[in-house]
Amino acid sequence: MIDRAAPIGPAAAPAPRPQPAAPAGAAFGDLLQRASARLVLSNHAAKRIERRDLGLDAPKLQRLDAAIDRAASKGARNTVVMLDNLAVIVDVPGRTVVTALDTTRGKENVFTNIDSVVIA
Repeated sequence: MIDRAAPIGPAAAPAPRPQPAAPAGAAFGDLLQRASARLVLSNHAAKRIERRDLGLDAPKLQRLDAAIDRAASKGARNTVVMLDNLAVIVDVPGRTVVTALDTTRGKENVFTNIDSVVIA
């Protein structure tokens, strides 16, 4: 999450209120918006997840967030997070999901420039 300096003076907008937990049938965009407080999806990853309907729901987003915390605590920089049948490539310092793929559909899954794997 990027911290930005708040504007000073009467034009300053009030701080946004925390969002409530997502209901069971929430849309992917809503879940993504709530998770983006700590996690960023690259344009490529967001398009791939949505286009291929990879099933990144609220529980998986929570597991992904926890997995990134574990990778960061070990000093990882670029990691593959395995979430059931989903592989997510993450830039750990930036907490950015670079891409995602369904491991059951691909013929070959080769990951390069990765320094760790977290099984979540």
